[in-house]
Amino acid sequence: MLRKSYNQLMMLAESRHALRWLALEAFCEGIFFPIPPDLMLMPMVLAKRERAWLYAMVTAVASVLGGSVGYSLGYFLQPVGKFILTLTGTPNGLEKFHEIYSQIGLIMLALPIPFKLLAIASGLARFDFPTFIIAAGILRSARFFAVAGLLRIYGEPVRNFVEKRLALVVSAAAVALVLALLALKALLH
Repeated sequence: MLRKSYNQLMMLAESRHALRWLALEAFCEGIFFPIPPDLMLMPMVLAKRERAWLYAMVTAVASVLGGSVGYSLGYFLQPVGKFILTLTGTPNGLEKFHEIYSQIGLIMLALPIPFKLLAIASGLARFDFPTFIIAAGILRSARFFAVAGLLRIYGEPVRNFVEKRLALVVSAAAVALVLALLALKALLH
């Protein structure tokens, strides 16, 4: 099952519509989608390493645009923003978000926390929108360009490692995601 899913993702990454799917996934991740765009970006770069910078740029731009919609949900439609945060298990976390923000500021956007949570919470907290967009643009771009750059340089060995140890890689990614969510939950409670 895992191998089949990986092969399908690699086929999608090599398809002529891959860039559109990547942009859509990155955009939706800033609003409601729980899957980080890295999971689409990585196989696309591995499939066509010469297009790594284009893929990183599309991912970053679409992600920031989606984050601006998430921010708007929190800012203009507070009940909707609070509802989405409730679905993530952090219904009363806005106060803690303010506390963490006062300590580290918009560096929070670089943390491995689902972007939609940060975008919606930033809107709910009424953070300065231009500052949010600039910080999100810089930090999200740095993340996606770093991923694309590393895969462009070390692509084939990485691809071989992933394909030989697919279950291990997926398990490690799942554990990292669960730990990041648990850390977020601990910070916000």
